[in-house]
Amino acid sequence: MRHTSIDFIHNSGVSQELIGLADKAIKGERITVEEGILLFEKGELGFLGTIANLIREKKHGNHTFFNRNIHIEPTNICVFDCKFCSYSKLLREKTQGWELTEDEIYDIVRSYKDKAITEIHIVGGVHPKMGLHYFGNLIKNIKKIRPDIHVKAFTAVELEYMCRKAKVSYKEGLQILKDYGQDSLPGGGAEIFDEKIRAEICDDKCSTEQWLEIHKNAHEIGLPSNATMLYGHIESYAHRIDHMDRLRKLQDETGGFNTFIPLKFRNKDNQMSHLKESTVVEDLKNYAVSRIFLDNFDHIKAYWPMIGRETSQLSLSYGVDDIDGTIDDSTKIYSMAGAEDQNPALTTKQLVQLIKDVHRHPIERGTLYDVIQDYKDYDFSAEEAVPA
Repeated sequence: MRHTSIDFIHNSGVSQELIGLADKAIKGERITVEEGILLFEKGELGFLGTIANLIREKKHGNHTFFNRNIHIEPTNICVFDCKFCSYSKLLREKTQGWELTEDEIYDIVRSYKDKAITEIHIVGGVHPKMGLHYFGNLIKNIKKIRPDIHVKAFTAVELEYMCRKAKVSYKEGLQILKDYGQDSLPGGGAEIFDEKIRAEICDDKCSTEQWLEIHKNAHEIGLPSNATMLYGHIESYAHRIDHMDRLRKLQDETGGFNTFIPLKFRNKDNQMSHLKESTVVEDLKNYAVSRIFLDNFDHIKAYWPMIGRETSQLSLSYGVDDIDGTIDDSTKIYSMAGAEDQNPALTTKQLVQLIKDVHRHPIERGTLYDVIQDYKDYDFSAEEAVPA
């Protein structure tokens, strides 16, 4: 199979320059910024997918990862006004938003007390009254209910605001949250790092420099994190590669990123609704180039509630090895923006079947990619025979 793929690359009719880039990437040699842009501009989808899949299978074989997780979104009230966001509401629009009480949040956690979830993902709007110690105490009490749970919480945007309000450095604020029980950071808020693009789409929230500094500080105190990129709006291919290059440099320095997650811009009910969304071809191309360029990232994730189940299945042949988790209909961030999946919930059995249907090998993972269960030959009928 490997030789067939390499033969396809060499006989694909593309330029010798692109073939040289393909050989370089497959050998594990680093692609430059200029070469990354060239892959976007000149590489056809089948060509890019073949390279990305070879790299993916060299790293992970046929394994495809998922986890059992839920999202808790304490509020969508936000002091920031990002033009691409369909989710958050400014304080003056409070009647259109929500604020969960602490008891409501604990009730959500208690409802999963006897269920086999391994991660709680906490993100939301940046509420002026919800600060560093408020959220720290929230994590502490969640851990009292589920001591075993991994808490992945707060984008760099939320953390920058919390630390600024609490008058502590980023490292001090992160250490406070870690001491309360936080285990890792998600990758949200990165958007596009290019300062001019950022000024147009999210000028009032944390800067590129602050985002990178927060994640660097997190890695330095033992909090791993994810990284994202919002694509398919007003950015160019050069902006995407620049974004990934900044992440790649930080990963060289710290090694603290778990996975890279390209996030597709969705245009429903936001200030950028006049823009067309990227095509499925462009989505798959973006995954493939991400896998090729980010040589020091172990994992590339496709977030299935955002791009839909079928595109997520396709992405597994374009460099992706992770399609996120069961979610259990516990996030509104992408459904409110017009994502294909308006009810983002899959049972473990459904998620395993989704992966098996495209001849991949399902592995349930922990947040840090420890293997929890190999589902290749798992028999769900034994589970279903146990009385509820």
